[in-house]
Amino acid sequence: MLVVESDQHQLVRRLADWARITRLGRGVDERGRLDPEAAARTLDTIVEFTNQARALGVTKIVTAATSALRDARDGADFIAQVKSRAGLDLDVISGETEAHLNYLAVRYGLRIDPNEKLLIVDIGGGSTELIRADPGHEPIVTSLRIGSVRLTERILHHDPPTAREAADLRLAIDAELTGLGWKLETDVLVGIAGTVTTVCAVALQMEPYDPDRVHGYSLSRKEVERVLGLFGSMPLAARRKLKGLDPARADVIFAGTAILERVMCEAEVSGVTVSDQGVRWGLVWRELGAAQPPPKPS
Repeated sequence: MLVVESDQHQLVRRLADWARITRLGRGVDERGRLDPEAAARTLDTIVEFTNQARALGVTKIVTAATSALRDARDGADFIAQVKSRAGLDLDVISGETEAHLNYLAVRYGLRIDPNEKLLIVDIGGGSTELIRADPGHEPIVTSLRIGSVRLTERILHHDPPTAREAADLRLAIDAELTGLGWKLETDVLVGIAGTVTTVCAVALQMEPYDPDRVHGYSLSRKEVERVLGLFGSMPLAARRKLKGLDPARADVIFAGTAILERVMCEAEVSGVTVSDQGVRWGLVWRELGAAQPPPKPS
């Protein structure tokens, strides 16, 4: 949850920024339903964060739920519980809307040359969104059903992953990217959300995490490949001890990093610009009346 205030000039000041990994998407790909423990953990966190935000005097709360609740058959029950306990109307957004919010976050949060081709990748737990913005053209977006949690549950069953599993992971990602029919070549690649910021933090051995240092950092492809190899070579217990890696993300970070590496390879880039500002900041800019129209679905 992000809490901000703005003045009449739309200058934004961050009052609080909280994050907790609750793994709401665990098991959704296999069972099509929410894991009860993960749902309870997420609901408790929403209530806690909402109370903290209201204590700061917020006058409006906007929400966005993504892949897990898009796919879960019992998502409506969870939404009703959020309404009952937190007093919030939880908005389940499409993959295209999720990508649009990330586009707003990049457009307003990073200094990107408007004359350069831009590709944004958002690697989530259940899906990955790609946004392509070419000069003189409206951005276009696609949402792929590959994510760090989904691919881990589908493919990675050993600790650490076997060479066969790592190869199958690459093949699954490449198949999704090839099926797009896009040419991903770009001048600038921006990576957004927790997987990319975590790879950056591990590459820099950052402890504690510093969002100001991560935001706008140029992470080289060689660094991504090195960190991917590191994740794939050690068991979960060792990964949890790495500097820069939230232990709650350690079990799915290999699959998420593999998605980033394959996108970089397909896009033929030598580096990725890291954004620490994602959907939450996109919601802020949308509420402040950002005029950019949503990207067209591919």
